[in-house]
Amino acid sequence: MKIIVYIYTDPLLDPVPNQGDWGWEVDKIYEDLGKRTQLQQLLIDCQRETVNYLLVRRLEELGDNLAQVSDRLNQLEAMGVMVIATQQPYTSKSSHIRAELLEVLQEIQRQQRSRSIRQGHARNRLEASPPPGKSPYGYRRGQGKYIIDRTTSPVVKDFFEHFLLYGSLRASVRYLGKKYSKTISVTTGRRWLTNPVYRGDTAYQNSEIISNTHGAIISREEAAQVDRLLRRNSRLPSRTASAPRSLAGLVICNQCQSQMIVSRVTQRHQDKEYLYLRPSNCSQQPKCRAIPYQEILQKTIDSVCRDLPLAVAGMDFPQLDAIKNSVSDRISRQQEILQQLPTLIETGILDPETAKLRAYKIRTEISELQAKLAILPPVNLRSVAQAVSIPQFWLDLSEVERRFYFREFIQQIQIIRQNPEWYLKIIFIF
Repeated sequence: MKIIVYIYTDPLLDPVPNQGDWGWEVDKIYEDLGKRTQLQQLLIDCQRETVNYLLVRRLEELGDNLAQVSDRLNQLEAMGVMVIATQQPYTSKSSHIRAELLEVLQEIQRQQRSRSIRQGHARNRLEASPPPGKSPYGYRRGQGKYIIDRTTSPVVKDFFEHFLLYGSLRASVRYLGKKYSKTISVTTGRRWLTNPVYRGDTAYQNSEIISNTHGAIISREEAAQVDRLLRRNSRLPSRTASAPRSLAGLVICNQCQSQMIVSRVTQRHQDKEYLYLRPSNCSQQPKCRAIPYQEILQKTIDSVCRDLPLAVAGMDFPQLDAIKNSVSDRISRQQEILQQLPTLIETGILDPETAKLRAYKIRTEISELQAKLAILPPVNLRSVAQAVSIPQFWLDLSEVERRFYFREFIQQIQIIRQNPEWYLKIIFIF
């Protein structure tokens, strides 16, 4: 008894399969990638020698359309080969063959239609063309790619600049509504901040990204800073990212483990207000007392000026530089391979279709490497730490500006109580 296997893979859509265990002792495997040359050889071999069983995953692998699949099924069964689809309810010469075949053929027709649409999308990806659908705000379609729309792109650019300056998504959304009468939701604003299109990249439904496909609205450095701000804000309690006070969301009471919130106290018939930080959900008896906001702010500034340079000095910058250099070298090597592809086409080593597929894979790999590079800390971290360690630097800032810098370096501020005194323990991000 002779058993053979046929596997077809569309390089545009399918990963290369693992030949794996078919549950049968297989005599030979025929495998095609893109073109069905091995299928033709299989049919010739079946004419020359007796084959009892042909295993396929799905019947649609036998052809590009329903007519081809039906024709090859008829050829194989006329030669006495029993066809078994391991992922479909089909076995030729079974007692329920007609009912099974009708059901499977209808499924093949649906799959072929879906596959044809996905192949079109895949060919567009190879050309780095935009995916189907409406262009993102700030762009329009033209010449097979996204083109910056000069009437709407300034709105997007201003939105990013406001977020980079203040680090608050909600405040940036309100700013757009006030300045441009452009109303967007916070969810839409977050999609703008994370959308690769505004960075000059194209993202597809399969989560793959190709870099530098069109003009960018923000630079790579700005995009990396946006990502750092979003990661930083994700660690904060809800709605504190846009709070007007610089310590909001950062301070916690070490004794009751409750978040400290800013409370404002006023006196009747007086304009003066007093700010305090008090535990939001204290379980202690008696309750942990509130502390004047200004005292904690001043001690925080003193601690940052004293401890931040020491914390940065303790970082292993040579190792960080080595990681960055390694990723940058891998990007350079991939770019060199990309530049060699036209020569390989001219010399006939690669055909144009294979070269496009290889270029697509290289460009997605480059995008992944650039994403890894972007999440690393900035190179000038040591010089920035020296600048912010000067007390006068903090005194010249507004509360919103202090909020930006505090959150750039500080993960948490703990109040350690030693009645009646207290002191701060600052936990830096790095």
